Amino acid sequence: MNSVIYKRKTPLLVLLIPAFLFMTLFLYYPFVMNIFNSFTKITGLGTSGEGYNTPWYANYVHLLDDPLMRTSLKNTLLLMLATLVFQVGIALLLALMVDSIRKGTQFFRTVYFFPIVISATALGLLFNLIFLYNGGMINQLLEKLGSGAIDWKDGTHYLFTMFFPVMWQYVGFYFVILVTGLNNISRDIYEAAEIDGASGLGRIRYITLPLLRNVLCVCLTLAITGALKVFDLPWIMMGSGMPLDKSWLTGTYMYHQTFSMGDVDYGSTIGIVIVVLGVVVSQIANRIFKEKDY
Repeated sequence: MNSVIYKRKTPLLVLLIPAFLFMTLFLYYPFVMNIFNSFTKITGLGTSGEGYNTPWYANYVHLLDDPLMRTSLKNTLLLMLATLVFQVGIALLLALMVDSIRKGTQFFRTVYFFPIVISATALGLLFNLIFLYNGGMINQLLEKLGSGAIDWKDGTHYLFTMFFPVMWQYVGFYFVILVTGLNNISRDIYEAAEIDGASGLGRIRYITLPLLRNVLCVCLTLAITGALKVFDLPWIMMGSGMPLDKSWLTGTYMYHQTFSMGDVDYGSTIGIVIVVLGVVVSQIANRIFKEKDY
């Protein structure tokens, strides 16, 4: 049956063409136009360009001189590091614990995955009530304990306030991927190791982690590239009132320049930088976390 399918290429091409046209219309064409827009002067959304900038690469020069762009890149790299350590790390720990129990696994899978299905707007409002709202839950608890309220958007706490909801939301995503990888490891290997006297930590170190390496590589690559695109939760919580201009991310700064400031061509330039960084970082991550055959 398979040989017949692959000998007849026409049905495959007919099925692939709609998907290719869809990607061309909604992905490749906007990206090419974004490159073109980064060299032109566009003063507002929905307006046509007023010709090329003088010089035509002025927006890219401005990127190098823009302190807020440097801040957004620095914060995005910090978010990337936090994503690797906490999102994937906590997801791995939870997956190992759930995989070690026999009853209630479906309950824990559902509970840990649940934040993914909640919209970012709802989560942003939720964490606003926890952190930022006047008299929020944490500040009320601190006042009950005799401590003063904390301004979670000040120059000391803003990164934690912005990163924590992102960490919390996507732990379940990597958890499900890792649990699926753990389920694909044969139990016979663990039984043989137990007969040989391997301890629990020994089985994790010498059996689970090596056999889970390829799945971990996928999670780490997704976490690195996903950090570059984070926008919704930080924007809902912080909005355009970023404290002391220190909490910009590449995604939020691009949106701010495009929609709040009306500087569409500069926003397009930031978008190009995000795409290029995503491609470069993903290639580096693929080389570092190269999959192996066992």
